[in-house]
Amino acid sequence: MTELLTRLSEDLAGAVEFAGQSIVRVEARRRLPASGIVWSSEGLIVTAHHVVKRDEEIKVGLPDGQAVPATLVGRDPTTDVAVVRVEAGGLAPATLAEPDSLQVGHLVLALGRPGRTVQATMGIVSALGDSWRTPAGGQLDRYLQNDVVMYPGFSGGPLVNVSGQVLGLNTSALLRGISLTVPVPTVRRVVETLLAHGRMRRAYLGVGAQAVRLPAAVAQQVGQETGLLLVSVHADSPADRGGLLMGDTIVAMEDQAVRHMDDLLALLSGDRIGKTVAVRIVRGGQVQQQQVVLGERP
Repeated sequence: MTELLTRLSEDLAGAVEFAGQSIVRVEARRRLPASGIVWSSEGLIVTAHHVVKRDEEIKVGLPDGQAVPATLVGRDPTTDVAVVRVEAGGLAPATLAEPDSLQVGHLVLALGRPGRTVQATMGIVSALGDSWRTPAGGQLDRYLQNDVVMYPGFSGGPLVNVSGQVLGLNTSALLRGISLTVPVPTVRRVVETLLAHGRMRRAYLGVGAQAVRLPAAVAQQVGQETGLLLVSVHADSPADRGGLLMGDTIVAMEDQAVRHMDDLLALLSGDRIGKTVAVRIVRGGQVQQQQVVLGERP
């Protein structure tokens, strides 16, 4: 038993040492720094959006002890991912692992570098799921929850397996009180989009809305109790051009129920820009459908 625990202990220490070469300190907010992951040898660093409180005067603490200036490439609040760039040589990109092989109960490590040295904490994968929409409308390729204690400054650092391979980026901001990891495929997609466009593209409808309870007869007809009442329709917006009117109540888009504002935001994904979508509304007590060509959010 002692031999087994000793071997496990050595393996975990080795994983921390291996992954630690690719973990940096990110100084982009007052007081406590956060952590980041070296994404490429060209100086790309990924971190959590919510810890990057300023767009300028960002500094990154490298594994060799240097502190170098960084520039913001872009950020995606909906997945809590931000990308910064540093001009530095000799960076070791993280070794990435796709999370497909993970199972609930697997041992994982959360690593951070809020100070000069790497810190680590251990836990297990506590829940796995398919693709998941964040409350802000971002799309995660996989729901990955762990029971690792996220110490101050760990956000933006990696979740790694027992081989030191990065499974994703840790965040404490997507769900209150739950440690989630943005999986590698999602981080990769966000990085590629930010490099190409400088921002995450989002579809645009152009309305102001609030959730309301539907009349009983309408609720029974559409199979839901609430919808989104349009309190404003922006002039010359996709909604305006598509015939939506103030006072309409949206109950679905592309056959997906719209009960609250979060539902609508989740459906306004970047891949729908320029596409015609079917918007189901209640107007004058009657359920009808409008065809709307979505634009791009300014």
